[in-house]
Amino acid sequence: MDVSGKKIVLFGGTSGIGLAAARQLAALGGEVIAISRDPGKAGDPGPGITLKQGDVRDREALQVLFKELAPYDVLISAATGGDRAIGPFLSMDMDGFKGSFDKMWGYANVVRYGTEHLADNGCIVLVSGTPARKTRPGQIAIGSVGGAVEAFARGVAPELAPKRINVVSPGLIDTPMVGLKGDERTGFYGKATANNLIPRAGTADEVAQGIVFAVQNEFITGTTIDVDGGLLLS
Repeated sequence: MDVSGKKIVLFGGTSGIGLAAARQLAALGGEVIAISRDPGKAGDPGPGITLKQGDVRDREALQVLFKELAPYDVLISAATGGDRAIGPFLSMDMDGFKGSFDKMWGYANVVRYGTEHLADNGCIVLVSGTPARKTRPGQIAIGSVGGAVEAFARGVAPELAPKRINVVSPGLIDTPMVGLKGDERTGFYGKATANNLIPRAGTADEVAQGIVFAVQNEFITGTTIDVDGGLLLS
């Protein structure tokens, strides 16, 4: 797909991986609408990007927004949906575990209501994460959600065809989601990625390149693209 002149709707597009993808797609000539609950955090997103407010968990508002933006060629969601529960499952607050699935419900809403207005040769990209297939201690909620996202994309791909749907799965990425600063931040990423085949944290731009690939390559659907520094093999 040549994204030049294409309209791209991107949820979670105002920070981290989503904002990086928005900027890369805009640089390729795409008309990007970047949407989040707090679009102001993007600051000046750069040329070719329009900011809008929206919440992937609000089904009624989403349907109105999709009709307003229709038609479009690419639909991407990197929205987290809310807070994620971390820690051992057997001592986990179950409301927190359930709340972690807001990411999955948000993705389901985006695909269910957004596909109607997507071009016949259009595509959808979702973002999961390596815990979907390599769940480390404390990541049971995150891994369960990521696994659901990847299974969802594989299952729904035949129903969406000829429209495409793919998933990009990041490893440990240096983004604003981690609130540590200075030496504490450097130490955290260094320790967490020491055993990776590529022993460092990834960048939002590197994951965004995976998203751009999933958009441009018209011979993939129902697949997961790993951008993880070899974490799955470590």
